[in-house]
Amino acid sequence: MEHETIIIGAGLAGLTCARALHAAGRGCVVLEAGDEVGGRVRTDRIEGFLLDRGFQVLLTAYPEARRWLEYAALDLRVITPGALVWKDGARHRVSDPWRRPRDLAATLRAPVGTLADKLRIATLQLKAGRGSLEDVFRRPETTALAALRAHGFSDGMIEGFLRPWLGGIFLDPALETSSRMLEFVFRMFAGGDTALPASGMQAIPRQLAAGLPAGSVRCGAAVEAIDGRAVRLASGERLSARHLVVATDGTAAAGLVPRLPPPAWRAATTVYFAAARSPVGEGTLMLNGTGRGRVNTLIDLSQVSPSYAPPGQSLLSVTVAGSPSEEDEPLAASLRSELADWFGPAAVAEWRLLRICRIRQALPVRWPLTRSAPTPLSPGLWVCGDHRDTASIQGAMQSGRETAEALLSEST
Repeated sequence: MEHETIIIGAGLAGLTCARALHAAGRGCVVLEAGDEVGGRVRTDRIEGFLLDRGFQVLLTAYPEARRWLEYAALDLRVITPGALVWKDGARHRVSDPWRRPRDLAATLRAPVGTLADKLRIATLQLKAGRGSLEDVFRRPETTALAALRAHGFSDGMIEGFLRPWLGGIFLDPALETSSRMLEFVFRMFAGGDTALPASGMQAIPRQLAAGLPAGSVRCGAAVEAIDGRAVRLASGERLSARHLVVATDGTAAAGLVPRLPPPAWRAATTVYFAAARSPVGEGTLMLNGTGRGRVNTLIDLSQVSPSYAPPGQSLLSVTVAGSPSEEDEPLAASLRSELADWFGPAAVAEWRLLRICRIRQALPVRWPLTRSAPTPLSPGLWVCGDHRDTASIQGAMQSGRETAEALLSEST
């Protein structure tokens, strides 16, 4: 065999798998079809703005992120805990009083749900934090919406806060996502910060790749087919290894390994505007609590990290519910019209469209949401990725690390 292990895909799962193999003293080569590492976690620089491919964040409580990433080197910038909810023609602050006690009075006054609803946020956090993380994935499963109702949340709290907030996280406005994912997310948000690397989200896979020996990652090396323990590249090159790890997204993995069923996907649409001044004035997520319109969330990323925009400019990220079919300019115009109610027509008229990111395969649907130890599909053939775990940064990295450990165990 030419190689000990070939990993197909330099996203978070593949890079974490490679790091775990390297830490154990095992060599590997990572083949990436794209021009850079990252998979779905990519950042583009346009006119001095940093545009992540879709609104993405790092939850610092993710155990795998803590295990593999150097947070200080990422220069993480923290998004203000809580949210500003647009409702009844005004913005209302709903925050975590344990993390921001100075916001307690504003949170209690906010016409978003009832006082009992706000207490239920705390009790749901407590419930999600009980036991081990693995215990969460063994609990009875229903939809996130059914679990919220069973926990006692009112319709006002669900529609005005929980649906836009969680719908943006899950990319699922209907909240049909697993209740296990609901508890996982509450546990992670309660346990740390929500942050962005100062140089964009792609700093995460770049840091993972930088921890590998030089030459370990080959970009522009698209794999067309797997034949036993060998791969054929689009260039015609053929490479063989003792182990093959397919670490692509779920659809690409099914294309290489026909016995794998392709996952269903949730789409994401993020619209980036440049503005001469910040309409928000702080790095807090704004939620659409009206139950109407197409805007789900808005955040001024340059208020979170000034490096996301050139000096004197603001970078606004608007997340749209669903997957709109309009062309870019008509879609941007409809969003400006809607957001004129939030910030005033004169302010919104100055916003300049930078890019619309339409990501049809943003998060794989995981139902039922279960976790199991990685096993080879055939001798020497492994698969990892967030489509095998939770649809999250944590899930991708954990799947990669556990696959490496299982591979190593079989090799001894």
